[in-house]
Amino acid sequence: MSVLEHLDELRSRLWRALAAYLIAFLVCCAFAEAALQFLLKPIREHLFLGGEIVYINLTEPFMIYMKAAALLAVFVAAPVVLYELWAFVAPGLYRRERRMVVPFLLFGSAFFFAGGAFGYYVATPRAAEWLIGLGENYRAAITLRSAFAFQSRIILAMGAVFELPILIFFLARMGLVTPAALMRQFRVAVLAIAVLAAVLTPTGDMITMAIFVVPMVLLYLLGVAVSWIFARRDETGAA
Repeated sequence: MSVLEHLDELRSRLWRALAAYLIAFLVCCAFAEAALQFLLKPIREHLFLGGEIVYINLTEPFMIYMKAAALLAVFVAAPVVLYELWAFVAPGLYRRERRMVVPFLLFGSAFFFAGGAFGYYVATPRAAEWLIGLGENYRAAITLRSAFAFQSRIILAMGAVFELPILIFFLARMGLVTPAALMRQFRVAVLAIAVLAAVLTPTGDMITMAIFVVPMVLLYLLGVAVSWIFARRDETGAA
């Protein structure tokens, strides 16, 4: 395909992914209030006596409800978006690589959901406990906007971070990287992970950064290990 044909294919895939997301968003709007209450639960649980989540603008609750629906729609539409991504790059793959569409969708979606769950059940409570605890001598009045922004950023960031093993595995399968080269550059990878964690964390404090860095390093090693296992299996099969 020519460059223009590739661009036209990309546009078509993007429109399909966008349509899937918009449909998911409209459905999720019916559950926006319940979703917001669920999302803010980890922060509420660590508010000390007398603290509360407040809003200061008349339109703030409505806007946050819409953002909660938008966040939920990201996870609902994720399998479709991943499929459209795969369908765009599949023509450039070998036949045996194109057969991996089902594992890609299953593991890609599963890791994205697992990252969101980790952000909700582990990262947010630990970060909220630390940050709110710093002001235990004062009465907290956290705005609805800031609480949701903090929570949603961690969840989305963790969802994206948990895709790291999938990315490493497919880059290795396409021959763009090797497990040995990835391990030789481990120190560089850790430095890059630390910089990325500083960008992704809502506050930039060391505790929240550590919550990001540790799983990212483990996920990097997991991706290298899985790539090495399949590389060894291919060599054995070839032999």
